[in-house]
Parts: sequence; C-alpha cells; structure tokens
Amino acid sequence: MSSDKHKHEIAEFNRPAPAALDLLLSRRSGSAKAMTGPGPSKKQVADILKAGARAPDHGKLFPWRFILFEGKARARAGDILAEVMEAEGERAKQVEEERGRFLRAPLVIAVISSARELHKIPVWEQELSAGAVCQNILVAATALGFVGNWLTEWYAYHPVVKEKLGLKPGERVAGFIYIGMPDGALEERPRPDMEAIVTSF
Repeated sequence: MSSDKHKHEIAEFNRPAPAALDLLLSRRSGSAKAMTGPGPSKKQVADILKAGARAPDHGKLFPWRFILFEGKARARAGDILAEVMEAEGERAKQVEEERGRFLRAPLVIAVISSARELHKIPVWEQELSAGAVCQNILVAATALGFVGNWLTEWYAYHPVVKEKLGLKPGERVAGFIYIGMPDGALEERPRPDMEAIVTSF
C-alpha cells in the first residue's frame, strides 16, 4: 500500500465529527407513550439497522439480530400479548392495554441477543455487544430527527411471548426500541455528577 493511500485511509476513519459529539451530549429518550408518526422511511430504517450493526463485536460473531414491527405487524404482536394476559386471568382492561402496547410508536425494533455458549468469546461480552447495538439504534434514530425509547417490560421475559415472537431457545430480548416523533417537548432528566463517578487509577 502506498504511503499516500495509507494516509488517506487513516484520515477517512479519523475525521473529526463535532456534530456527532453534540448529538451524544444532548440525546435523550422520549416516552413510547408520547410518540406519534410519521415513522422512519424504508431507507431510514435500513440506515438505522446498519448503524446498529456497527456496534463493537469481539470475535465478529454478530451475536444479535433484529425483528421489525411496523404497520399491521404491531397489532399482531399486541394480540399475542393480549392472548397471554387473558390466558393468565388478567382483567379485561389490562388485556386491552396490552393489545395496544406495540401501537404506541410507528416502528418497534426488537434487538435479539443470540449469544453463543461454549465459545471463546465470553457470553457476557456478546450480551454487551447487543446492548451497544441498542444504543447505536437510539443514536441513529435521533440523528435522523426521530425519538427513541429502549424498553424491555414484562413481555421481553415471558417464555410464551418469546416463543410466539419467533425467538429460538437461548435467545433473549436485549430491548424493544420504540421509534417515532415526539408528541410534545422532551424534558431533560437528571444526569450523574461526573466527579462522583470518575476516578483516576
């Protein structure tokens, strides 16, 4: 590789991006309950997923995958939640609330952790990678002008729901990322005192 080409490639991957830092320092979540449309376009969804997939991934295992809930698929997912709650004897009001849970935002992305057991890369590191994917998705959505909310809630852990959503044995929900437009101003939340959480070794 020529010296000039090498320098060009280094510059390409190390270019300053102050706008990206501004975004990270100002990004905040918006409640899924306070979202509205429109949601991301097909191209925007593809870009959000590509950004998510650029998360740190020790061993290049890609120990995660995505399930998209858009349009009528959100209602079908809600029907699953309602059926599970009804089968467990939950009151009618709660059943109907669960039926509408995936309808809170125009797009829901489920990030599924599919960590490999008995691999030289520890499961913990694979699961951390799935968490990084979730954060990348939130940042990408914000960069495109949307708001996101990373949730799990009860249905992420219910074995029947997981099976009906197509999760395989051993897979876990890292997060349901709700994406839409904010239905009102976003309020800032308390942030940590950096002096209280940073030490030098």
